[in-house]
Amino acid sequence: MSWQDQYRLKVCTPAEAVKAVKSGDRIFLTGNCSVPSQILAALVDRAQELKDVEINQALTVGSADYVAPEIDGHLRVNTMFISHNTRKAVQEGRADFTPVLLSEFPLLFKDKILPVNVAFVHLSPPDAHGYCSFGVEVGLSKSPAESAEIIIAEVNEKMPRTLGDTFIHISDIDYIVPVDYELPELAMGGGKPSEKVEKIAKYIADLIPDEATMQMGIGAVPDAVLKHLYDKKDLGIHTELFSDGVIDLVEEGVITNAKKTIHPGKIIAGFILGTKKLYEWVHNNPLIEFLRTEYVNDPFIVSQNHRMVAINSAIEVDLTGQICADSIGTKLYSGVGGQLDFIYGASRSKGGVPIIALPSTAKDFSRIVPTLKTGAGVITTRNHVHYVVTEYGVANLYGKTIRERAQALINVAHPDFTEELTEQARELNYI
Repeated sequence: MSWQDQYRLKVCTPAEAVKAVKSGDRIFLTGNCSVPSQILAALVDRAQELKDVEINQALTVGSADYVAPEIDGHLRVNTMFISHNTRKAVQEGRADFTPVLLSEFPLLFKDKILPVNVAFVHLSPPDAHGYCSFGVEVGLSKSPAESAEIIIAEVNEKMPRTLGDTFIHISDIDYIVPVDYELPELAMGGGKPSEKVEKIAKYIADLIPDEATMQMGIGAVPDAVLKHLYDKKDLGIHTELFSDGVIDLVEEGVITNAKKTIHPGKIIAGFILGTKKLYEWVHNNPLIEFLRTEYVNDPFIVSQNHRMVAINSAIEVDLTGQICADSIGTKLYSGVGGQLDFIYGASRSKGGVPIIALPSTAKDFSRIVPTLKTGAGVITTRNHVHYVVTEYGVANLYGKTIRERAQALINVAHPDFTEELTEQARELNYI
């Protein structure tokens, strides 16, 4: 039977497709800007018929109907990264959070630690050979989908066909729901960055050498850094994600990928978060290879890139260099993401530059603190930390004593807190 005939036989409506889900099933849900929204909505419509269905995911962009209070007992989310649309449910105990390195997220499913009954995925239309692409979200989805007993796919005319390890054949899909809607957009660099962010970005740009390979985490700072790199030469990209800011640097000849140690000439990523402009740019673009996150984020793969630069953010930093980025005290807020994967990978790279960046204050509070809040999660340990950057400068902590670290961090704290932090450091016998 031709792939075209198989396709026609598998076409169904969202409501028909989600009938494959049974009570007690575990669903893997493709996330980021690739959430298959129509089959997810059909599942929510059917939720009252089901009991104890677990939805496993990372960050998702879009509706939060599937974590609404009235769904409790029918559908329950288990997220490995807390996004804004699931945060309230997690903090209220109506959804679960599983801490895991992003490099190991796909392995939970691939290795059957979390066996998947049904995968909800979002794909491009098939090519001439019957292969669909996972499009804008490959890294976190491909291995979990392949491990599932049943695959339900939205096949979207608007999903770009991305290249790399991105393809799945029609014969491997069980239910096909044809759709035609625009993908959600997430403008990472929307609006003019604040004065604080601009200052931080300039300090970081000064740390980035020519011929560096870069990873950028989520947030205003990594995106702002890109705008300060136009005087650099032969930069490369190896990152879990990137956004629109990369396009201009490629077109201006700043990002060439020519000097990369592994995958020279290619941008390597797991997924993208951006706008329609970015989605159109990556479509059939041989410059970009999307690969599985268990490979892209593997610290031992990352470390093979010479001059690897990792740029990640934090909620607070204590005077010994412990980095909290996933919680506000005991209140769970986000997740580890790829921070430790890339900070450690960059630290093991020849000429690597691992960077944690954060504004010195949040509201009227210092984000450089004598000790982390009770219950705060340590994402990057004081043993892994190298550079901490605020709008007041750069603190290089690697190889430094606690006394030296405390003083360096006080030096880049907001001046309003310098005296208080110094007194507290003395009380702790740090200085």
